[in-house]
Amino acid sequence: MAQGTEPKWQGKATAELKGTTGEQIWPFLEEFCNLDKFFPGVDKCYRIEGSPGQPGLVRHCEDGAGGWCNEKLLAIDPTNLCLSYQVVENTVGLKNYVATLKVLPVFEDGKPAAAAGCKIELSFVSAPVQGFKLEGFVSYVDGCVQFMAKKLEDAAAIKLKAQL
Repeated sequence: MAQGTEPKWQGKATAELKGTTGEQIWPFLEEFCNLDKFFPGVDKCYRIEGSPGQPGLVRHCEDGAGGWCNEKLLAIDPTNLCLSYQVVENTVGLKNYVATLKVLPVFEDGKPAAAAGCKIELSFVSAPVQGFKLEGFVSYVDGCVQFMAKKLEDAAAIKLKAQL
């Protein structure tokens, strides 16, 4: 297939965090190199270049089976609680993978309801992923986002308890 005509996959997964505000979980997501604390299967995550919190930062992530991925922070917006990154090198079958992670309010009666919590949304665009069909990959991403939501809820609760 000619370059530029390769099919693109797109998908999105969302998970709600009950009783946790976006402002409470954003610090955990903003720290781009702590993915090993919140993403299933990532055993190590650390900075290999760039400055913390700045576009251009590259993190190295490893799983327990010898797979790895280097991901570059493209944009980060602490006001709107979102960041975007791309996979620049990997051994896990990702090509041209770009993702955006957002923290969004939960709405009740058309208005943001902080007491109801927040949600995280991970959207991606990618070349087809080796070993997956699109539906299977979206299901995998959804499972990862659900796992992240639970870990983020737990981390926010521990931090809040420590502040009391």
